[in-house]
Amino acid sequence: MEKQHRIYQAVVFDMDGVIFDSERLVIETWKVVAEKYGIAGIDQACLACTGLNREATAIKMREIYGEQFPYEVYKKEASALFHERYDGGRLPMKPGVVELLQFLKDRKVCVALASSTRSEIVRQELADAGILSYFDEVICGDMVARSKPAPDIFLKACECLHVDPHEAYGIEDSYNGIRAAHAAGLRPIMVPDLCPPTEEMRQLTETVLPSLHAVREYLD
Repeated sequence: MEKQHRIYQAVVFDMDGVIFDSERLVIETWKVVAEKYGIAGIDQACLACTGLNREATAIKMREIYGEQFPYEVYKKEASALFHERYDGGRLPMKPGVVELLQFLKDRKVCVALASSTRSEIVRQELADAGILSYFDEVICGDMVARSKPAPDIFLKACECLHVDPHEAYGIEDSYNGIRAAHAAGLRPIMVPDLCPPTEEMRQLTETVLPSLHAVREYLD
């Protein structure tokens, strides 16, 4: 793609797996719970839930494990372990996060977050990492009616930024996130984390890049 074609007004980021190296850590805490209660196949179950909000994750987990699966009980225990381990700025960021955010700020590009995680957690994690001020808008899973892969969260982010979705990039790592960004009309960039790019993902994205450093070079 020619450089002059990369005219954009905004960049909308996912958080888990894009900003923070958190997806694998979430699975690690779920594995502790799974071992305690004898839950089989938790790795694949968690991957199936990547990009979903809490309500959609509960539905997916019950599809996998049955309607009687006490998701909220297990989620509470896994979440408590996660926060015990990583709260207070201990959640590792992906390489290149600050450099990319500063690059966009220097060029006066609008920046939003579109995370399926709840607002309270999102804002606290961004604040603890010292990067909350980089985001002009923070849109979370409890602020929209439908979870990714529905386009709601990306549409709301663009609405709040007052930009046309076609003039915005969406940075995602998950299949559901890419589907949501594409459905909203953004220009999706996939930076794979736990889920490798598939043919579907290559069709839905403008490009697949290996890191946020590569994203910065691509957008420059």
